[in-house]
Amino acid sequence: MQDWKDRAVLITGAGRGIGKRLALGFAAVGAPVGLLGRTRAEIDLASLEIEHAGGSALRLYADVRDYSQVRVAVDRMTAAFGGVHILIAGASIQGPIGPLVSADPGAWSDVITVNVVGVMHAFRAVLPAMLERRSGKIIALSGGGVRDARPNFTAYAASKTAVARLVETLAEEVRDHNVQVNAMAPGGTYTHMTDEIIQAGLAAGEKEMEDATKIRASGGTPAEKQIQLALFLASERSNHISGKLIHVNDDWKRLEQSSLSPEIFTLRRIQKI
Repeated sequence: MQDWKDRAVLITGAGRGIGKRLALGFAAVGAPVGLLGRTRAEIDLASLEIEHAGGSALRLYADVRDYSQVRVAVDRMTAAFGGVHILIAGASIQGPIGPLVSADPGAWSDVITVNVVGVMHAFRAVLPAMLERRSGKIIALSGGGVRDARPNFTAYAASKTAVARLVETLAEEVRDHNVQVNAMAPGGTYTHMTDEIIQAGLAAGEKEMEDATKIRASGGTPAEKQIQLALFLASERSNHISGKLIHVNDDWKRLEQSSLSPEIFTLRRIQKI
């Protein structure tokens, strides 16, 4: 059984959505959690929820677009918890919804800055200590548009696909240093992005509207499924897995005992085993 009390977890985008779900999940098993976000009220609320449940949380007000702020947050994690042993890069925005021809170029670019450059900033900030310690887990949250084309969501789809390739590439760079880097596809979940799709109406496309409406009604993928996959990827049970894109609905429990081929669960050839 994994002991989490000395495994500090830094989560970007921890104030709401899936980032907050995972923060609550890791805190529930005893891990000290660093909550990084740029909206103070959301981070404060997440921290209070964790503390009231008996967990340990550190509030980190930072914008992932600014590397210096992320670096300071990592330094605070080190002072409070002895380092960042697990990073979950979850901060992201959806950006323009609709055909590219009508998208605002500035808003489109902002998505790349937050969703790709912001992830890189988090990776860069935690890597030196992980490499020196020869131990670390990095998980980036994936999203819709990585496995298949996603019309009317060009910025989001492009950014999440870029993150998946960043994960694959970084995993190769650090493979000999006992640092594992993976991407986790959390499945459709009711978040503020769901409401954005519904509010966009026909600009999102009929299928996206139908899917978002169903997710709003059902809540989408249960939190427990997402938390369990994240815990697996953050644990020693997954030390042999790196550079992969794993969906919450994949039969990932088999991976603990499986030898993975180089191309499986990657952008080169994404498939289930």
